[in-house]
Amino acid sequence: MDRNGGDVVVETLTGLGVSHVFGIPGQNALGLFDAIRRSGLTFVSSRVENNSAFGADGYARATGDVGVLFLSTGPGALTALGALQEAYATGVPVLVIASQVPRAAMGLRRGALHQLDDQARSARNVTKSTAVAMNSAQLPSLLADAWSLAQSAPAGPTWVEIPQDVLLDTAAVPPVTSVVTSVATRAPREDVVAEAAALLDAAHRPVILAGGGVRRSPGGPQALVALAELLDAPVVSTVGGKGAIGFDHPLSAGSWIEDRHTTDLLAGADVLLAVGTAMGEVTSNYWSLQPSGTIVHVDAEARVLGANHPALAVHADAARALTAIAGLVTPRRATAGAGIAAALRAAVEDRLASQDVGDELALMRALRSATPAAAQTFWDMTIAAYWAWSAWDPRDGQFHSAQGAGGLGFAFPAALAAAIGTGQRTLAVSGDGGAMYSIAELATARQHDADVTWLIVDDGGYGILREYMTEEFGQATATELARPDFAALSTSFGVPAHTATLADVGDVVARTFDTRGPVVVILPATLRMFAAT
Repeated sequence: MDRNGGDVVVETLTGLGVSHVFGIPGQNALGLFDAIRRSGLTFVSSRVENNSAFGADGYARATGDVGVLFLSTGPGALTALGALQEAYATGVPVLVIASQVPRAAMGLRRGALHQLDDQARSARNVTKSTAVAMNSAQLPSLLADAWSLAQSAPAGPTWVEIPQDVLLDTAAVPPVTSVVTSVATRAPREDVVAEAAALLDAAHRPVILAGGGVRRSPGGPQALVALAELLDAPVVSTVGGKGAIGFDHPLSAGSWIEDRHTTDLLAGADVLLAVGTAMGEVTSNYWSLQPSGTIVHVDAEARVLGANHPALAVHADAARALTAIAGLVTPRRATAGAGIAAALRAAVEDRLASQDVGDELALMRALRSATPAAAQTFWDMTIAAYWAWSAWDPRDGQFHSAQGAGGLGFAFPAALAAAIGTGQRTLAVSGDGGAMYSIAELATARQHDADVTWLIVDDGGYGILREYMTEEFGQATATELARPDFAALSTSFGVPAHTATLADVGDVVARTFDTRGPVVVILPATLRMFAAT
């Protein structure tokens, strides 16, 4: 048969080095999906488009590649937007390829199935760019540009729409055998680097706050550690920044950002170097952080610089800025930094010891012991995850959470896509409320035999909202949930399920890492949060 626009898309993706694509087939996109059949791409079909987007996100985080998402027109495209908000907020590179109605119907009310007045407009709030291919000759360049922009600092989702007839019509372009890309990093200006280095040289109590931008920046963790050692500065990691510096490094002050001792350390620095973070609501311990010193704020996203606190703004990729600053600062003898970091960790442990949170601490220890050091873990918006934000040591693996936008349902579809992409077992942790957002993906996990362990902490409702409302109003409303027998439901999908207790959950989870295919572990337990102040 003649090559069509769908073939051009697949050829271009192949030229970009793409191996996996996520999504759900749809009527306007059939030409695109049929072209996959004639390619070497692996298609992972989810059951809900939002979960497809979470899957592309998780795949990108785990592999370091761009996650590629195929969406159908209208309802399919709109359903994915909530998950794309997470990728956009967190800076995850995703290339979205969405179908459109035929060109003759675009922008008109002709009654075309799935038609929106302006589909791309709906996507603009959660993507870096949108484009529409009006003929097949435009496809290679549009896709390559979107692929490049998705990775360019600050990374994030990009969106390309292709009308149905462009996908189906005979291609007006020869077979795509080469693709031109240009992934940009942002270098810092020399004048602000010099000023930042001078401020840090003059500091008596420098502290570094390392965000997710450090982790995502190629070479960022190494540059962070090198500068911290030169400055003898303790390093606090944000939730997204976990792993930027090893918790076993003497200068690591951990990631207990929801703790007043950490807030006090950050506030008391005479120079606070904040890198790859917006210093937003969670990182600032819910706006309680009030820095008393000078802030040097480094980020590739210009809009976050100085957004919450006055700062010397360094608009740059994290690794390039940290390396440039390190080249100008005067090395210090290691005297105080490690002691400050150790004292902070000890103070946090003392505060926790005075609270009734023994079960929660034991759960974190049990899961950490049960999970291989190199395993990647994915956490939904649930009390166990909020504990993990602070307590979990990622060791040699990576910690992934939905804290960027805070939507439910992230953990399981992201973890199963990561397992497919890496070939390594992953761990997903959800509450029973969040689990219902992604329960349909048990079918996807079974279909693709993904090596993923899904821990569902079942407390009968939206546990964290129950806690917030009870504390604020004396009682909770609309937080209690009817839910299925998760073990029976999982088994009906052909997925083995185990019910655990707080006493044996570590052993149960550990055994899943010696098996193949998806496994569900249900932990009936009501957890509570630690007091942060």
